[in-house]
Amino acid sequence: MATEAEPNQLQGHMTLMEHIGELRKRILRSLYAIAIGSTIAWFLYQPILNFLIDPLKELAPKGANLQSTLVTLDPLEPFAIRIKLTVYVGVMLAMPVILWQLWRFIAPGLYSNEKKWAIWFVAVGSLLFFMGAAIAFWTVPKALEWLKAIGGNNFTQFYAPDKYLRLIVYMMLAFGIGFEFPILLVFLQLAGVLSVTRLRQWRRYAIVILAIIVAVATPSADPISMLALLIPMCLFYEAAIIFGRIRERRMRKAAAKAA
Repeated sequence: MATEAEPNQLQGHMTLMEHIGELRKRILRSLYAIAIGSTIAWFLYQPILNFLIDPLKELAPKGANLQSTLVTLDPLEPFAIRIKLTVYVGVMLAMPVILWQLWRFIAPGLYSNEKKWAIWFVAVGSLLFFMGAAIAFWTVPKALEWLKAIGGNNFTQFYAPDKYLRLIVYMMLAFGIGFEFPILLVFLQLAGVLSVTRLRQWRRYAIVILAIIVAVATPSADPISMLALLIPMCLFYEAAIIFGRIRERRMRKAAAKAA
């Protein structure tokens, strides 16, 4: 009889084709969730669009018509924007389902006593994603103001809807995915790939690597947004180390009791 410390044996006996089939099933279910989320976003398109262009209000001159700051010269562009935006929002709305499907794919390879983290994985992962997206949205006006100032006062800013919305949505997705960083570190520890000792030894190198990743992943490339993403990721790295220490301490206590 398998003990709590033994991995699930079914996953260990799965063939390569069975693994591929399982992955395909999880991907399809995630795509179904994205399709449902996109359908919801399609009918909520106008409120979503109004919400996303809100940061422009902080930059628009007093008395200016906000709609004049979004200019399109292509009659097909509004329709294309609606499709793209609904898909982006669909991905965000489907994130809890995507995380659940990811968990279901990796869970059979975990120890029985580690599978209890399922709800926490989905709940915390979803919370971190939306928290990252919210911080990205908060930084957008500051990023736009910095980009406008760095170019000088000789320009009148008129934004193409596609480029503006792509910037803000990419930033929200980049921040949301970046905020999943602690989840990755925790599960690498649970899988035995990383140890607390390694994380502590690699701390300095990790900060440099994270800074490079943030510089590449931040679409606006402004220092405010990059710091808004880099600082939390560094704090998440430290939080993963603390989690690992607590976990190792509990494992030592459990081993001592068993002995």
